[in-house]
Amino acid sequence: MRDRGLHYGDGVFETIAVRGGEPLRWGRHLSRLQKGCRRLGISEPDAAILEGEARTLCAGYGQAVLKLIVTRGVGTRGYASSIGVPATRILGLYPWPSFPSHNNSRGIAVRVCSTRLGINPSLAGIKHLNRLENVTARLEWDDGAFEEGLMLDVDEFVIEATAANLFLVAGERLLTPRLDRCGVAGIMRELILEGASARGIPVSEARVTLADLEAADELFLSNSLIGIWPIRQVGQRRVPVGPLAGCIRESLGY
Repeated sequence: MRDRGLHYGDGVFETIAVRGGEPLRWGRHLSRLQKGCRRLGISEPDAAILEGEARTLCAGYGQAVLKLIVTRGVGTRGYASSIGVPATRILGLYPWPSFPSHNNSRGIAVRVCSTRLGINPSLAGIKHLNRLENVTARLEWDDGAFEEGLMLDVDEFVIEATAANLFLVAGERLLTPRLDRCGVAGIMRELILEGASARGIPVSEARVTLADLEAADELFLSNSLIGIWPIRQVGQRRVPVGPLAGCIRESLGY
């Protein structure tokens, strides 16, 4: 009960797809976890021990979700932390979510959330444990009409979905919101940007507005579990489901 992850959200986490007993893209997830620990000044867990624990937990499971949490560890009451306290490692395995199969082809409907993301460059990009903004945004709907919600920052720039990164297709260019002030830099986002560049598709990170969404030729979301989902509707506005999302999804094996 004295762990700082529980008291203050003082830690980082990874959500990893498991297939055939294998935690997919382990190296990339571990690298992001380590970067997050360094940014927050948390002692990095031994990589070999962590991988061994993860593979042991995942062994024998055809398809599952591995959640890996690293916190600053146990501390006394108050924000100050003790020096040299070992980090806490928490690994949990969960059933694979039952996503509708047609989300990949038909696309999904999303809404624009009222909850805004605060700007804090020192935490931008990190998958830290304090996700109250995302939780609050996800509580805004429960009617099943929308599969996801888009989140803007306090300056009204579009940043991400509650649990996924956002991409726009504008002509021959692929755009994604800049995450230098807030938001989570996803593993799939990284793969998509690398893959698009390798295929000669112009890519860029930019400040994205709602007007940019309206002008886009194609929109899609990505994360490590869903892969890529096209967006067919934003609020009540229909969006074309174009070919690029499908091409990128196939190239990544989803």
